[in-house]
Amino acid sequence: MTRDWERLARAIEEARDAKGLTQVALAEAAEVSESTVQNLESGATRKRTPSTLPKIEAALGWAPGSGIAVLAGGDPTPENKVSQSEDRDLDRSDLPLRIVDELKNGGQLVDTAVIRLPTKGDVRMTVVVRGAPDASPEEIQQALEAWRRAERKLQNLPGDEDEPRAANEA
Repeated sequence: MTRDWERLARAIEEARDAKGLTQVALAEAAEVSESTVQNLESGATRKRTPSTLPKIEAALGWAPGSGIAVLAGGDPTPENKVSQSEDRDLDRSDLPLRIVDELKNGGQLVDTAVIRLPTKGDVRMTVVVRGAPDASPEEIQQALEAWRRAERKLQNLPGDEDEPRAANEA
């Protein structure tokens, strides 16, 4: 599978325009050269992912790994409203330790979702999908496709009103 550099170029340009930034302003915000932004927005095919992509992601308000997701055919994920420094200070004592550990030590961010569960009241499930830290673009694409299939199933869970009643509940 090839990476879609033109798709990434369009996504960066659209996000930059939506923020009202020029290429120069984005370069300054990302602390990269203007030519770096110009090269990414050119859509030119590259053999490897630029090391500056995470800086561009952050300046555009994208979550880490969004550029890789776009290259693999996905969409950028908006960065959480909480800054990374604030995130480190959050009290996660109400989360199970294995979740805290996964959030700290996960691989490349593939996607996130908040799914409302089909129950009475406001019950939600938060999903963070990560690939392996050293995943290739093909592996990230496979993870993204697997997540999309799983997300569709999760979004279509039957609600209480859709489930058949047991004979003894009549």
